[in-house]
Amino acid sequence: MAKRAQLHRLVWLGLLVVLALAGLGYRLVDLQVLRHDELSAKALLNTKREFLLQPRRGDILDCRGNLLATSIFVKNICADPVLIGTNQLPFARALAPLLQMPEEALVQLLTPRVRQNDEGETVTNQFVTLKKKVPVETWAKIQSSLTNLSFGLEEKTLTKKQQAFFADLRRSAIFAQNDQLRTYPSVRLASHVLGYTMSEDKEIGDIPVTDTVGRNGIELTLNEQLAGVRGWRITGTDHKHREVLTLRAQDVEPRDGYNVVLTIDSVIQHIVETALAEAMEKHAPISVSGIVVRPRTGEVLAMATLPDFDPNHPNASSLDAQRNRVITDSSEPGSTFKIVVVSGALNEGLVTLSNTFDCEHGHFYFAGKILHDHGSHGILTVQDIIAKSSNIGAAKIGIKLGQDRLYDYIRKFGFGTPTGLPLPGEVGASQWVPDVSKWSKLSIARIPMGQGIAVTRMQMLMAMAAIANHGVLMRPMLVDRLEDSNHRVFAKYSPQPVRRVINEASDQAIIQALKAVVAPGGTAARAALDHYTVAGKTGTANKVEGGHYVEKYFASFIGFFPADNPELCISITFDEPRQGHFGGDIAAPVFKEIAEAAANYLNIRPEDSSIPSIVEPSPVTVNEFAPKTASTHSP
Repeated sequence: MAKRAQLHRLVWLGLLVVLALAGLGYRLVDLQVLRHDELSAKALLNTKREFLLQPRRGDILDCRGNLLATSIFVKNICADPVLIGTNQLPFARALAPLLQMPEEALVQLLTPRVRQNDEGETVTNQFVTLKKKVPVETWAKIQSSLTNLSFGLEEKTLTKKQQAFFADLRRSAIFAQNDQLRTYPSVRLASHVLGYTMSEDKEIGDIPVTDTVGRNGIELTLNEQLAGVRGWRITGTDHKHREVLTLRAQDVEPRDGYNVVLTIDSVIQHIVETALAEAMEKHAPISVSGIVVRPRTGEVLAMATLPDFDPNHPNASSLDAQRNRVITDSSEPGSTFKIVVVSGALNEGLVTLSNTFDCEHGHFYFAGKILHDHGSHGILTVQDIIAKSSNIGAAKIGIKLGQDRLYDYIRKFGFGTPTGLPLPGEVGASQWVPDVSKWSKLSIARIPMGQGIAVTRMQMLMAMAAIANHGVLMRPMLVDRLEDSNHRVFAKYSPQPVRRVINEASDQAIIQALKAVVAPGGTAARAALDHYTVAGKTGTANKVEGGHYVEKYFASFIGFFPADNPELCISITFDEPRQGHFGGDIAAPVFKEIAEAAANYLNIRPEDSSIPSIVEPSPVTVNEFAPKTASTHSP
């Protein structure tokens, strides 16, 4: 009986062993065969990591290589609150002085939190950003500080597993992500041209990344070229998530962004902004703008409008201050627009400079309305109509030219279409240049004097620059080239003629008339230069509010020099000046100040050959200058 019981037990034991071996065999088949692909993928996820490598955003430089915008690598300091657990206070105390943040705020950020996601799953905050844009040097100090971080325990008395936990806590709880800090060394200089950037957090796959994105100016319009292309690295890691170089599968370097070289000259830009700041203080306008271009090429050497902003801290300025009024604002041009009607009439052979018109002693009755002039002018030649900025004279020339031909020249000079300047926000649509079918009976008399039509400051300047360029309209040019970090040119841009507007003979005639504007007796005698002949035109336009003209003004002067061989064309425009309002009184002197300084800097040869050329000065380093604060009827 005992032997049978013993045998029975042995049989059951054997069956159990067989069953156990069968179960183990099945489990091995399940793991090694049936679920091989699934488990291999999971194992790979535990040892494989993918890194995205950030490219450096390209620089923006002026035409002489001076740095206007650049990027430096920084760190975004992050933490894993779940790993930190209840140890927030030691970390907060160590990080607070280095991050310059209150301990209480850090404790809140480092506290683990549990929530339900949209799918109803329980998730924790395993990733939190403590501070962005931290210098690399500060991150090094943080790492050094955490190496000796104390948790108030005698760790030597702990088990090896506990000691390993705290060692990993010091090493892994606080980590950093690469980022870039966009800086503008000259602070406000050319801020409306450069624009600014902002950081955008997003995920590519499951990898959190931070992108630097242009928000205005060149930073926005050439964002793709400046940003570059990300690289990536796929590699294997050990059980401590350290890279094993022999397991690196892919390693593609990022392609840094291209550098953008502008036509802007920092020194001339500084000259313009300094002059505008003084004018802003003296005349207290809503805004004042200045532009300098090379008429032959359309290169923009300077473009400024006040008020401006600091692109290093864009949120500290209003959206109004960030608006580039040179291209975003349109207004009636006033008497500067007379160059269009007179040029057209000269080009059509309808008038010469010596032809005369009766300016009715300041009162001209037309289409049931009385058109007033700036003075009691009688008989004036075409040249004098320009020199004295007679509204009645311009109106009569417009009537002689006819509305169809006048409209044609308005469009030829570029009004009604954007100039194509590579900046965001440019206006210039055709609704501001009404089609002839929409003209009233008064339009043919009003538009020649710059009323009933709207233009931008850039459009008006380029129209004058066309006259300075022998009658050929150019597209304004702001970007000279794109180049890589080794100064290899990726793209080179050339001057672009748009069209011939008037023939050379007519162009010489209108220039002769524009010289008279700056001569004694003209409306812009205060724009005259000692060693160069200037040609230009004033404008003083009433503003329109509620459909009616009010006693508020745009005041402007646009001129070029040397008049017969122009090097520079300069525009100055005031919006609602409070101390004086005639273009010849307030805009012309600013033109003169800028022109003299620019001529000296560029070593433009004086027209009087007895005067020696000015030696070009040493390169100028442009820094922030005094803060700057922050319109048409003729003349």
